Amino acid sequence: MNSTTYLSPMAADSYWSSFEEISKYNVSLNYFERLWAAWYAYMGNDILATGIMSLTMHELVYFGRSLPWIIIDAIPYFRKYKIQHQKIPTAWEQWQCALLVLLSHFTVEIVQIWGFHPMCQFFGLSTSVPFPSIYKMAYQIAIFFVFEDAYHYWSHRAMHHWSFLYKNIHKIHHQYSAPFGLAAEYASPIEVMILGLGTVGVPILYCAITKDLHILTMYLWIVFRLFQAIDAHSGYEFPWSLHHFLPFWAGAEHHDVHHERFIGNYSSSFRWWDYVLDTEAGPEASKKRRERKLATTKKAQ
Repeated sequence: MNSTTYLSPMAADSYWSSFEEISKYNVSLNYFERLWAAWYAYMGNDILATGIMSLTMHELVYFGRSLPWIIIDAIPYFRKYKIQHQKIPTAWEQWQCALLVLLSHFTVEIVQIWGFHPMCQFFGLSTSVPFPSIYKMAYQIAIFFVFEDAYHYWSHRAMHHWSFLYKNIHKIHHQYSAPFGLAAEYASPIEVMILGLGTVGVPILYCAITKDLHILTMYLWIVFRLFQAIDAHSGYEFPWSLHHFLPFWAGAEHHDVHHERFIGNYSSSFRWWDYVLDTEAGPEASKKRRERKLATTKKAQ
């Protein structure tokens, strides 16, 4: 059901009048569901409503999550947690990165965001209320993490192993050998589209198969994915970093080595693809390879 059906046209003079009208006749909806329905009712144009909400959400989350890392970079106390201790981004590098990311957001990504609602309608994503249960959203997002990670591993690995793709597409992302939070989406427009296809395409494919996905679940998935990408590029390893509690989680410790060495550690969220396919990078991984090679040589003798 379209969200505007919750409201008569007379009530849409202002957003809050829409909210009050919806609250009056839809008491079964919770507060956030009423806020959501009122937004679509007030806008009166679902494409515009979804487009503005998607763009605003993306910008607030991306730069809002990057801000703590910018502050941490400016505080000497945290240098002991910096993975590459001597490589602290300058204010100019931060500004340069932010400007290129904004340019990408408002040229390449805005086109994708604006076409998001028609795509949702075509594949059957729901924008109505009530929202799905927390349990349903949680297991769907878990599925998206697993399959997007696989897509990211293979597409990222391809951009390193095919010199044409690396030189013409992926090289710009490696401008910073010691990454920082803002650099998560510092990439060529083509790379943004290729990797973005995994982030958006996996949920869309899931919806096309199951016919059961709400756009709120998609938003939460994108929020979690942005947090993961920004934190992985933060350049900091803390005792409380998530991979200490979830050993299969990648995080900054995993991805920072990739930027330092320009090869290996291709996965986004998890470590298992690099582990199984022997593409782990770093001194510890190299040591394990030498030990395996030595053991194989001894057996052969």
